[in-house]
Amino acid sequence: MTLIKSISGIRGTIGGRPGEGLSPVDVVKYTAAYSTWSKKASGKNLLTIIVGRDARISGEMVASLVISTLNAMGCKVVNIGLATTPTTEIAVTEEKADGGIILTASHNPKQWNALKLLNSKGEFLNAEEGAKILEIAESEDFDFADVDNIGKTVLEDFTNIHIQKVLNLKLVDIKAIKTANFKVAIDAVNSVGGIAVPMLLKALGVEKVVEINCEPTGHFAHTPEPIPENLIETAQIIRDKKVDVGFVVDPDVDRLAIINEDGTMFNEEYTLVAVADYVLSQTPGNTVSNLSSSKALRDVTEKHGYSYSASAVGEVNVVAKMRETNAIIGGEGNGGIIYSESHYGRDSLVGIALFLTHLAKSGKKCSELRKSYPDYFISKNKIELTPKIDVDAILVKIKEKYQHENTTDIDGVKIDFADSWVHLRKSNTEAIIRIYSEAKTMEQAESLAGKIISEIKGLA
Repeated sequence: MTLIKSISGIRGTIGGRPGEGLSPVDVVKYTAAYSTWSKKASGKNLLTIIVGRDARISGEMVASLVISTLNAMGCKVVNIGLATTPTTEIAVTEEKADGGIILTASHNPKQWNALKLLNSKGEFLNAEEGAKILEIAESEDFDFADVDNIGKTVLEDFTNIHIQKVLNLKLVDIKAIKTANFKVAIDAVNSVGGIAVPMLLKALGVEKVVEINCEPTGHFAHTPEPIPENLIETAQIIRDKKVDVGFVVDPDVDRLAIINEDGTMFNEEYTLVAVADYVLSQTPGNTVSNLSSSKALRDVTEKHGYSYSASAVGEVNVVAKMRETNAIIGGEGNGGIIYSESHYGRDSLVGIALFLTHLAKSGKKCSELRKSYPDYFISKNKIELTPKIDVDAILVKIKEKYQHENTTDIDGVKIDFADSWVHLRKSNTEAIIRIYSEAKTMEQAESLAGKIISEIKGLA
């Protein structure tokens, strides 16, 4: 059993003893702490909180615990049921709510679930806010409402509202998409994307849709992270069905992978690159991605005459940097797209609509569009941590060794070489060091990663 308490939320495996897994006791404790923090932050005693969830098996049980706890704290709950993460974020602002809780463990397997916490802007909490909630939870410094002040719950559906907001975006060209007469596939890994994405495609005028794993049962048809090794069967279906483009989303629909018409991968790093290319061709503005994302976004941004900036890993950090640099689009190399004209959250529905518009206007096949972008290859590796390893000391030594190169230490250590880079950081959700490297060929990227891994092991 595992329970990970971080500033970005509470994530764990279902079951086990309190404090060792995501048990009902832990769900209640951290929900109550969040409510207590929200009251202090807003200065209000009567809060409205949005609760949405993905389709994983434990979702209904965890939702019942969260909603009942919020009611017990005196909160009004707007339960939007099965909903994507971006839908829940949008619901917070549409309802003028005081916050939201998303019940999803993102791309983690079915035994995991999590409480992802939102502020009144429908955005994830920052480090200081998250730390305060953890402090309240550990001290159990919360009071439940008396019988006359128990909160109420209402049921609402925001998926149609979310889709309409996507359709209203100026850069989404429904006529161009419909005229292109695309045949589109969607793999929703048997979660909430199976509800939202087919509805979106129909609204965009896509009449030929191949649905793959679109029953929201929570029994994930394959390992839910949308990366190439998990999409072999999906790619085969796309080839066999002769579709023009295939989309794959993770269980909560904030990551978007694209598969070309020939079954090859567009590459999740290039989801943001392609959408940013289209957006910047139509609208002036800068871009942001995290330190572990491809250099290709910088290349595309500078091609259009604008500026690129890098942030620490994490959606909240990308959003903060976007606001700081007046960026119109940003995200992460895992297929997460944040388009400020819509809202400050990763949103695969926005990504699909903008990408289909881009593809339609380009007149190219999906594989041809991918070939129009500079080629970079990322090698993603990790080292398991033990209690004896002083990670911070190791990172300091690595930075000192490469001090003659361009190094950044806002999040671990990133070393930029002339034609490659490597980024080392501690994971926020697992006991590992992540080592990402990028170069012009996969062999060069893997060689660079291997060299750094050997140096880390030597220091450890």
